[in-house]
Amino acid sequence: MSVPSKTEILSEIQLMMKQLFKLEPEVVQPAARLQEDLDLDSLDAIDLAVKVEETTGVPLDEAKIPHLKTIEDVIVMIDHMIRHQGAKFPGMASGT
Repeated sequence: MSVPSKTEILSEIQLMMKQLFKLEPEVVQPAARLQEDLDLDSLDAIDLAVKVEETTGVPLDEAKIPHLKTIEDVIVMIDHMIRHQGAKFPGMASGT
């Protein structure tokens, strides 16, 4: 199974953010802060967490949500889920 790069994960996050919050990909960059730069609140963070769960098939530890401050934090979390928790990701070979 091929593990997606952080660039591929970023592309998927950009798609999620456009679908959920109408944010354009050019503003959804690794250094973007979720609250200060993207104007997301705690309810938006939960919406994003649900979308990540739907996409990866792995439940997200809700205790981690308040610690996600930037898009890079979200990328690292998804990368960890893929590598260590068996999360699936769009475009990954399923082996079927």
